[in-house]
Amino acid sequence: MNSSSLPQRSTVRKKKKPARKRKKRGFFRTVFRVFMFCLILLIIAGGWLYLAPSAQNTRYLIADTLITTQHRYMAKYIIGEDELKNRVSEYTERFQEMGNEVDTHVIEPEPVVPEDKPLVEIEKVTGSGYAGYVMIVNDPKKVRLGVPNKIGSGEKVSSMVARTGAIAGVNGGGFADPNWKGNGFKPIGLVVSQGKLYYNGLGGKKSTQIVGLDKEGKMIAGNYTLDELSKMGVQEAVTFQPRIIVNGKGQIKNAAEGWGIAPRTAMGQRADGALIFVVIDGRQPGYSIGANLYDVQQIMLKQGAVIAANLDGGSSTVLVKDNEILNKPSSQYGERYLPTAFLVFENPEQADIKNIWEGLDPSKIDAGKKRAQ
Repeated sequence: MNSSSLPQRSTVRKKKKPARKRKKRGFFRTVFRVFMFCLILLIIAGGWLYLAPSAQNTRYLIADTLITTQHRYMAKYIIGEDELKNRVSEYTERFQEMGNEVDTHVIEPEPVVPEDKPLVEIEKVTGSGYAGYVMIVNDPKKVRLGVPNKIGSGEKVSSMVARTGAIAGVNGGGFADPNWKGNGFKPIGLVVSQGKLYYNGLGGKKSTQIVGLDKEGKMIAGNYTLDELSKMGVQEAVTFQPRIIVNGKGQIKNAAEGWGIAPRTAMGQRADGALIFVVIDGRQPGYSIGANLYDVQQIMLKQGAVIAANLDGGSSTVLVKDNEILNKPSSQYGERYLPTAFLVFENPEQADIKNIWEGLDPSKIDAGKKRAQ
């Protein structure tokens, strides 16, 4: 047999593929698998969120949270446009209802701060997904409502505190905020400071939801007319809602009624007259996502509040003490320009708070005009 007809072992060795190419292909295979795994999880989660009856509360929580932000329109992609309108309408009606019960709470006629207790006490507060502060003001008569000092522009709370000589301050009422870029100069509803009506933006409305204080330092919160506020001797007040505690009872039944998760500011009062300010940070994963109104209500009840109400929150939420911002405002631009703030003074009678809106027509104030420098 001719040996040349037998199979011959090749003397030429195949070149091995470079290790770098093998590693590169292995890396891309791993990335692809991870991507596909995440995609499948996303599809499953999306199917559960939109189709499963058990996910209804989660859908509403996400939608309610979006409603409290500048991206409210996105809530329609979670619950639909019609349901979004219904949800906002339901909250408006519910908040109105929560302000109607007659408040009968009383406080000690002459709150006295013990010599060994400071006027202002601050402590940190944490809960599931949120972090913030509780500020106790032991003498409610030491609080005044601060307003800006320049026409056409709101003012940062830290600036109000420094300018007026206050020892502490928190943000107050709401304001017209077109595209979340407002100048902070056009309040919503009423502004009362030192017993005088500084601003009336009610238009044709007869009543509004008020958060404030009377001459004796008693907290006033709920739905009132201007005539009622005058007869009650209201000294400091802003328009905001909802009232979350009245006559010692919480108005929000559970977290599902808590109007989403967001940065929060609220004001309450104990039976001894001490004021409670709750400031919760939010929209900052890894630190604090935020709280719902039920969370805030429960903090207030734990602190002994017999009455409490929500104040403007979101990117407006701020707490200043001794000229230092204690919390972490959620706005990417830092502390916002606002129309009102509750300020605490050692000597409030010396506070110089002028009516910056005097002589101005509320209907002609441009809320979106570039703020004065």
